[in-house]
Amino acid sequence: MLTRNVSALAGPDTGLLSSLGAWTWPGTSPDGQKVAHVLLAHRLGRTSHDTPEAIEARMRHLAEILGGLAQAQDSIPDTQGTLVTIGPRSLLKFPGARWGLRLPAHHQWTRLVHDSGRAALIVGLDPLAQWADAVRVDAYLDAALAADRLLFGFARTSRTG
Repeated sequence: MLTRNVSALAGPDTGLLSSLGAWTWPGTSPDGQKVAHVLLAHRLGRTSHDTPEAIEARMRHLAEILGGLAQAQDSIPDTQGTLVTIGPRSLLKFPGARWGLRLPAHHQWTRLVHDSGRAALIVGLDPLAQWADAVRVDAYLDAALAADRLLFGFARTSRTG
């Protein structure tokens, strides 16, 4: 008999998933190891409901769905998010969600994910324009890190192809 998996914390709805921007890059961890990075940030508000407080609440909810993420000074946990790689494409799947989030992927990043089996997942509590380039993402990360507005975890892979 099949039963529906009912968890205490439902996965993100499609509205939250569609409001997310994602950026990926290869980099290093604090201990000097090469690691793939994924930044998730809410897109800039498009309605009057997208206040800074509402955006932060959505991103904190996302962090809870992922099993709880750490602040920069804490030990970084594994998340319940799963990276699925299918050829050159990557998807971040969330527990309890029917849909995943397609990640921008390039060869170096994908190779690093494939070799290590994980990626550092960074959740920003403040919005970031989806069109932000590497310079703007770096500035966002620097400012958010200084203000303790980032949450961290590791997403593990699930290879399907």
